[in-house]
Amino acid sequence: MGSRIYEKSAKALIKDMVEAWELKPGQVFTTSRALEWFAQNYPLLKPRGIFANLILCSTNDKNRLHHPSMSEEDDLLFKVGPGQFRLYESGKDPAPIHEMVEGDVALQEAASTAADLADGDEEASELSSGATQFLLEKDLQNYLAKNLEVIEAGLKLYENEDLKVIEADAGNGRRIDILAQDAKGAIVVIELKVSRGYDRVVGQLLRYMNWVRLELAEQGQRVRGIIVCRTMSEDIRLACASIKDVELFEYKLSVAVSKVQGIDLPAAS
Repeated sequence: MGSRIYEKSAKALIKDMVEAWELKPGQVFTTSRALEWFAQNYPLLKPRGIFANLILCSTNDKNRLHHPSMSEEDDLLFKVGPGQFRLYESGKDPAPIHEMVEGDVALQEAASTAADLADGDEEASELSSGATQFLLEKDLQNYLAKNLEVIEAGLKLYENEDLKVIEADAGNGRRIDILAQDAKGAIVVIELKVSRGYDRVVGQLLRYMNWVRLELAEQGQRVRGIIVCRTMSEDIRLACASIKDVELFEYKLSVAVSKVQGIDLPAAS
């Protein structure tokens, strides 16, 4: 995995697609039409990868921020509705999203975590400190995505047609925290919990692992799972005891404090 199937990357082929259509400003196309074009011209590309690149090229979709390879060169499309796109028009459309401001992260994490905790009152009470707790989980995600070797030597972000994936859409509005690949080529699903890990996260992880087996993995490719949290409960350790492809990790935070040299003020006259 990670090697390019065709000479051009999927996002470069999206640019070729709109040029082939001679798309005019304001003309809308659908995801289905794009998938049909790729099926006819580049049939080896998987629909999930094509859709991910459509989002990457959509200037007003915040989900494009999940792709570290995003740059101004990808400002091609404007999403007008679910599965509907048109060309981005500079000066007319809002400025492209290139970064997430802190408030947006808090709201996004709060919404996704609230849905995730719908059936977990025990964990919900522990996370009652509010959006700052969710921001900490985003910080943990960003740190681990850039430093996967602290979990395992040779671990790196999963790549789909040159597109490195931090989060991955796992269907029904759910997202895998980090999608990685190990030194032997196995896909690794990493689930993060900023506080205490509860056994129900095992079912969540196994669902994601099986989604990856169905939608992303090649035939015979191994899929592994990793859970990272601050404190691992005995229940989750017991739940994972007989699952060979799932490993558990705890993280620790450390703070370094250094003295800052003061400013010498002129003596009073």
